[in-house]
Amino acid sequence: MTRLTAGSPRTERADYLTVEEPLEIRVFGRPLAVTMRTPGHDVELAAGFLVSEGVIHHREHFSAAIHCSADGEENTYNVLDVALAPGVAPPDPSLERNFTTTSSCGLCGKASIDAVHTQTHFAVADDPLTIDAEALIRFPDELRAQQRVFDRTGGLHAAGLFDGPTGELLVLREDVGRHNAVDKVVGWALQNGRLPARSCVLMVSGRASFELTQKALMAGIPMLAAVSAPSSLAVDLAGDAGLTLIGFLRGDSMVVYSRPDRILESAATAPASARSSRTEKAAQS
Repeated sequence: MTRLTAGSPRTERADYLTVEEPLEIRVFGRPLAVTMRTPGHDVELAAGFLVSEGVIHHREHFSAAIHCSADGEENTYNVLDVALAPGVAPPDPSLERNFTTTSSCGLCGKASIDAVHTQTHFAVADDPLTIDAEALIRFPDELRAQQRVFDRTGGLHAAGLFDGPTGELLVLREDVGRHNAVDKVVGWALQNGRLPARSCVLMVSGRASFELTQKALMAGIPMLAAVSAPSSLAVDLAGDAGLTLIGFLRGDSMVVYSRPDRILESAATAPASARSSRTEKAAQS
């Protein structure tokens, strides 16, 4: 690469780039979708994709997966054939994507707009999760600290699943597509028997779109937090489903768009007037 800086001579050196390659997901040999992804954790990606599409929702539903060649050509590890467990219905033909899903769009190619509103097997409105705001504001830094590939390329999205009560980062996945990163996390949860992901928080490095909100709901995740803005449709969906949606989670602040009752304010994050009132009450008691 050649770097140009105003007032300085140009420099040339090797550089690291994020890999972006197509992955064709097949079920019982039948093509279902093609997504542009960063290779790695492909089985999790396929599993999470099938959860997001409402095809499966339990780890016993996912039987096996194998990379295979495309039409007799050399195996490039860009085709993954999934076998579902006996008795699990194959994907409905209406779910088949009409064209390749780009790394920036997880809904491209849907046969109809009605197919976007996938029905989840898990309800989140009654999830008992509560989390201290002071603990929540540490999640973006923990996510960023674990983004090893991003450190070299600067070109990857990240998604992490946190255990709400303990704050433990359960899994982190990176991908050139933010929807793929989330699917890899959901696929990990499926394979490890963590669905529904009760009392967990899905943390994403970008914005909170409708598709990511839907993926959280399909996995039974009651809280989605993003460092950037949500879309209007994401807020509507979260409000209807009872999911806590958080945007602009940066530094020591956040914006909560739905179900703010799950966010607890500690003495450190409460307004000064509230802290003063609590101190006075404590002194009186």
